[in-house]
Amino acid sequence: MDIEEVKERAGPREFSPKDDLPEEYRKAATRMLQFHANSEIMGAYLERPFIRKAPSLERKMAFSAKVQDEIGHGQLLYRAAESLGVKTREEMLDELAEGKGKFLNCFHYPMESWVETPMIAFFVDGAAMRRQATLKRSSWEPYAHAMDKICFEEGFHVKHGESILAELMSGSRKEQRLTQAAFEEWWPRILQFFGPTDDKSTHHDFAAEVGLKTMTNDELRQAFLNSYMPKAEKYGLEIPDEPRIREEDGRYVVVDDDLDWDEFFQIAKNEYEPGRGQINERAAAREAVAWVRDVLDSQEQAAGGQAPAAAD
Repeated sequence: MDIEEVKERAGPREFSPKDDLPEEYRKAATRMLQFHANSEIMGAYLERPFIRKAPSLERKMAFSAKVQDEIGHGQLLYRAAESLGVKTREEMLDELAEGKGKFLNCFHYPMESWVETPMIAFFVDGAAMRRQATLKRSSWEPYAHAMDKICFEEGFHVKHGESILAELMSGSRKEQRLTQAAFEEWWPRILQFFGPTDDKSTHHDFAAEVGLKTMTNDELRQAFLNSYMPKAEKYGLEIPDEPRIREEDGRYVVVDDDLDWDEFFQIAKNEYEPGRGQINERAAAREAVAWVRDVLDSQEQAAGGQAPAAAD
């Protein structure tokens, strides 16, 4: 079918690998899925050290399960992207390790202290849930199916992060002060999670026309603010003076000029130094287990092209 027919037919879970889709749709869907999968992997790498750093056995077990979930989400999304026939899973993983693959802005920054963990596990994962819930209606059926499982598990991740935040903000004055400082540092990054403002977004219009997305970046950001501003205040966090948040007609709106969009776009190109460190760590980890892939490839060749049962 041609792109105009795609736009006409576009709807929730409308297209699958059996459809003869134009290259323009396949490339757009692959770009979107690859970005999402990369972000799941890089988010897991950011939180992985807290399996050991967590202050209790219960928290260590929770972070272990969360990291495992996020890696699994990445694999689901790579498979959904691979089904479009544009790139293989291996190519996408190689691009991530080489610094060519893009991923979410929040996962470019280092996370070193325990008080920072709810900034990802509660606020960023909460923002992700806002976005991912809409993707259950994506026109690419494998993407929407992946979202069914991912959203179910992310709901637990948000509860996990909220539990940590509640514990910290009901703890000592020092814990409360440090958590507030972490919140002030991460708040602008969290607000930029949804991407550039609608007037600066280069991919939204086409993605919406073909049904890959259903809400704009600004709509998602506003929905997040309406939900999470009260939650932050509920736990005693003070909303920073900047970026300014205005209440208009019962809804919260961020003053976009107060956000550092120059840094955001630098990050998006994988040019920001902390982000490069994250990418290099990922590349080193991938290189460290290259021998496992080599062994599996050898076994597959020896078996006449059939992958070993545990290859995935």
